[in-house]
Amino acid sequence: MKAGKRQTGAGDEPAYRQIKNYVLAQIHAGRWLEGQAIATEEALAAQFGVARMTANRALRELSDERVVERVRGSGTFVAQRKYEATLLEIRNIADEIAARGHRHRAQPRRLTRVRANAAQAAAFGLATGSALFHSLVVHFEDEVPIQVEDRLVNPAVAPDYLALDLGRTTANEYLTRVAPLQGMAFRIEAALPPTEIAAMLAMGTDQPCLVLHRRTHALGQVATSATLWHPGDRYRYAGAV
Repeated sequence: MKAGKRQTGAGDEPAYRQIKNYVLAQIHAGRWLEGQAIATEEALAAQFGVARMTANRALRELSDERVVERVRGSGTFVAQRKYEATLLEIRNIADEIAARGHRHRAQPRRLTRVRANAAQAAAFGLATGSALFHSLVVHFEDEVPIQVEDRLVNPAVAPDYLALDLGRTTANEYLTRVAPLQGMAFRIEAALPPTEIAAMLAMGTDQPCLVLHRRTHALGQVATSATLWHPGDRYRYAGAV
């Protein structure tokens, strides 16, 4: 049965917008999944009883909004979501995900005391062999793994870190509370993930990651050094000044 030019309750909404809303509804309901082909322009035009150019406008706008991807000669596909983080402030990843209307889940993989090697000790301004806390956590957005957080923490700044339940409280949330940020240095690179990281992110070792290396200062010393691994095809960083 055709949808008709005006859907029930659509009022005076333009036909192209009705088509956009229909496509969005199908995606949000899980009927069209990421990477899956959606209805063609011709099919949508026939379904809504409109000219093909009206359907074209709807799909063009959805493409501009990065909801779908149009491939010449192949069709229109549901775009893969790219999760976005800001570079200008250190935000709790759970808050970022909640702000997008999605659900966060953390899966701790490691929480232990280690002895700093030469490079780690230099990063923290400590003697080689000094105690550090090490945590490894996978963060999920709507059950999609989007970040592996590999973190070293200075015990002098956060002595109770090993007692933290990282499945309930993020390291960022805890450290912000006990050691207010005084400074930060970071760098970003594209890198192929080690086997363990790739497995946690459900990706291949031949697929690149966006990797953020970040060191923060608090209480007059280096508080933490974190390496954050993100699948390159479903994550991006953004910022503005």
